[in-house]
Amino acid sequence: MSFQDKTLTCSDCGQSFTFSAEEQEFFQSKGYTNEPKRCLSCRQSRKAERYGSGSYGSRRQMYPAVCAECGKETEVPFEPRGDKPVYCSDCYRKVRDR
Repeated sequence: MSFQDKTLTCSDCGQSFTFSAEEQEFFQSKGYTNEPKRCLSCRQSRKAERYGSGSYGSRRQMYPAVCAECGKETEVPFEPRGDKPVYCSDCYRKVRDR
């Protein structure tokens, strides 16, 4: 099945966001049948509310980024400065192994 990027609207903030073909393929591989309802920022906020710094201990702050290799939205444990490329975990493994 061929996937194409879709523009969706976040149910929390009302902003448009892209549900990429790669994300759709990932959702299908995991057996998920629903599309995401929230943008990356709102998903991060919701996760922080849910898991916060409760019994799980302090969680590392994550920052939104766009992969320099594939363009997919991702999260990284540092604040991107813009002077160096940032990669999603899949592309980072490929770049690291070159």
